[in-house]
Amino acid sequence: MPTQAGQTFRLEDYEPTAYLIPETNLVFDLSPENAVVKAELTIKRRNTTEGGTPLELNGDGLVLRSLLLNGKTVKNDNISVTPERLVLKHPPKAKSFKLTIETEINPDQNKALMGLYRSSGNYCTQCEAEGFRRITYFLDRPDVLSVYTVRIEAPVAEAPILLSNGNPGKTGKLKNGRHFAEWHDPHPKPSYLFALVAGDLGLLADRFTTMSGRKVKLGIYVEPGKEDRAHYAMDALKRSMRWDEERFGCEYDLDVFNIVAVSDFNMGAMENKGLNIFNDKFVLADPDTATDTDYANIEAIIAHEYFHNWTGNRITCRDWFQLCLKEGLTVFRDHEFSADQRSRAVKRISEVRALKGHQFPEDAGPLAHPVRPRRYREINNFYTATVYEKGSEVVRMIRTILGNKTFREGMDLYLKRHDGDAATIEDFVACFEEASGHDLKQFSIWYHQAGTPNVSVSTSHDRKAGTFTIELEQSVPPTPGESRKRLMHIPLAFGLVGGNGGDTTFDKVEGAQVDDGVIQLTKRRQRIVFSGVGSRPVLSINRGFSAPVTLSLQQSDSDRLFLARHDSDLVARSTALTTLLVEALISAARRIRGGKEPEFSADLIQLMGDLARDPQLEPAFRALVLSLPSESDIAREMAKNIDPDAIHASRQALAKAIAVEHVNLFGELVREHTGARSFSPDAESAGKRALSNLLADYLSIAADAPELAAKRFAQSKNMTNLTASLTTLVHRFGSTRQTSHALSKFQKKFGDDPLVMDKWFMVQATAPGPASVETVNRLLSHPGFSLTNPNRVRSLIGAFAAANQTGFHRADGAGYDLFVEAVLEIDANNPQVAARLATALRSWRSLEPGRREKVRRCLARIAAEKSLSTDLRDIVERTLG
Repeated sequence: MPTQAGQTFRLEDYEPTAYLIPETNLVFDLSPENAVVKAELTIKRRNTTEGGTPLELNGDGLVLRSLLLNGKTVKNDNISVTPERLVLKHPPKAKSFKLTIETEINPDQNKALMGLYRSSGNYCTQCEAEGFRRITYFLDRPDVLSVYTVRIEAPVAEAPILLSNGNPGKTGKLKNGRHFAEWHDPHPKPSYLFALVAGDLGLLADRFTTMSGRKVKLGIYVEPGKEDRAHYAMDALKRSMRWDEERFGCEYDLDVFNIVAVSDFNMGAMENKGLNIFNDKFVLADPDTATDTDYANIEAIIAHEYFHNWTGNRITCRDWFQLCLKEGLTVFRDHEFSADQRSRAVKRISEVRALKGHQFPEDAGPLAHPVRPRRYREINNFYTATVYEKGSEVVRMIRTILGNKTFREGMDLYLKRHDGDAATIEDFVACFEEASGHDLKQFSIWYHQAGTPNVSVSTSHDRKAGTFTIELEQSVPPTPGESRKRLMHIPLAFGLVGGNGGDTTFDKVEGAQVDDGVIQLTKRRQRIVFSGVGSRPVLSINRGFSAPVTLSLQQSDSDRLFLARHDSDLVARSTALTTLLVEALISAARRIRGGKEPEFSADLIQLMGDLARDPQLEPAFRALVLSLPSESDIAREMAKNIDPDAIHASRQALAKAIAVEHVNLFGELVREHTGARSFSPDAESAGKRALSNLLADYLSIAADAPELAAKRFAQSKNMTNLTASLTTLVHRFGSTRQTSHALSKFQKKFGDDPLVMDKWFMVQATAPGPASVETVNRLLSHPGFSLTNPNRVRSLIGAFAAANQTGFHRADGAGYDLFVEAVLEIDANNPQVAARLATALRSWRSLEPGRREKVRRCLARIAAEKSLSTDLRDIVERTLG
């Protein structure tokens, strides 16, 4: 049954279905307003002794046209049918039987974008998590695996391309200008992986030869005329396929692999077996329309969805509580792929920042949940940073504990043992225990316990005894419904950095298990003593961000400055600098709120210049560490009584101080990294553009005038530089003549390209300051804005709420009022998008009292709406607590 408001599903209540559906034959007769679906299901009893058990199939808004049991009409007294459920009260006593169900649906009116819908004239499906029940009545759950055979019929003129999962079969013409295509997927799969696309699409075709010599046809289908913008996606796909063979031994298993890009899509992409469906923003790219960030996202998401072929499709999850088994594991794999394709250190720093920016606040707020949730009301609301990003970190920690070789052995065992299974977290962990001989019972708490652990760290050095001591203590703060926490197994990579910047050696270690530079913290308190350490080193801990924890580290600013200059681990080096910057910004914000001028350390200002000029550091790394922590990052670290205006002012003041001090150096570096070179999306070139654009922004701050940014905008020859200079104009200088001219020119040139215009909307939505509320209100009425297109909604409403701290949190509450009106209107058509937008309010209790009360009233207003969707109500009620 579909989730009902107030109904809670619990992990402990899981039971296998009484019936299986080993074979599913589907026939689609497509038309925009009245598509007919004929489903012939082979039903098999799971246990032959369960005779007489009713068969209950899920539905969602379905209209039943006919129902046949073994080819005969079912008597009315043997069935119960609603749009949400079909019950066969007295199934045949035979071990198996056939049920033929004919339903009709309206793709044009499906604005929720779940099930079968139309996007820009094309038919498309999205079935994860519970969308297949909007197509036909079915056992719509992950542990019911079926072999699908599909026939699609449609008018040739309307839909010349007919695609589904698996391998292509027969095609042919029908009467009245119609045609058909048949598809067969030999691999049993759950219903959430079913896919269909039909429409008028352009094709970029290629081939790939697998490691065993099999030839695979590759296709990327896009809006006609945009085929040239799919070349980078195709290249990323082929690199992903080869990487998965070499790194994990995973070979592709069908004759074809297709990707389709659509403009109306709730998610980033979907890994349907052999037919991945993508939001077109993660497929289409060329230098004139896509930024370096777009290229990197395309590479990562193409890889992620392809890697699901094994970790998600060949091995799926038994139930939705195991969602991290496919998502967290596959995020880990796509992170590893991107690290191998680009700079491993830069990629890791970016991952850590994303984790801290999205998952840590989730763990610290009312929406906190374990990596494997124990209960849910609406599964769509658990496609979260905790499941994806923290789930990836848990897999990474397993590798850290076991080592690369043993980790690979565990993965090989998992892929072999559970191929074709609907598996659980316990199945996954057991493979690593067996491969390594390690007991991972305590470590597995990471899957079951919500909250971000904190590790308190202090150090002392006894020069006379030649010892260096580390004192560690772990704790996990309470989370909703879970006040008592269990001790975690936390692997902390570390180094003892000596005066020359290299790691200090030691003779022996006592007090804890230390393996290959990793402290295994398993107790509440642990004391570790290193012998043979003559000079005091500086502790570098949680290197590579080996564990997703917060650190309460008793360390002086001078030690942090030293690590920021010298630590051999670039992730730890970045962390040391970020800690210095955040503490400086918080102190400045408090001074500003108290009516005082902000003050910044001269050593910190100098360090920023030294890092900028260091030729030993790659430009991408320099660009990352020279970017000041975001306003939301600063707010997260402040934790309570947050004043967004004071935070914004402190960040502006520090940026100004850095820019003025290093204006000559930054000017030289901008000239050095800005040239007439042709555009290339490779990591090195992207890093140089990132550094050049960041320093150009600093120069505009130093000049306190828009002329430099306006000149750079006029001279930009690619979208990366164009968007960066436009952002500087809009965010730094507001409504000047140069800013208005740039916005107008951008719109005139790209007004017909939706993906580029999303950037135009986003730049304005994220412009800091109270006036942005009026800007967003005005843009809501722009002819190019639509509340039914998720990309456009995210680029305006989503960006405003997530990345505009001073506008969204305007002191008079106008930003909240605007947001609530938009969310309620969106919820009427697309509950998934509305619910995800509403998570922007999750940290409301950390605001200063005036704003806090205004958000509470807005949440209460949403909760009072009688027609609220289950998705949105679930988020709002949990947020209110």
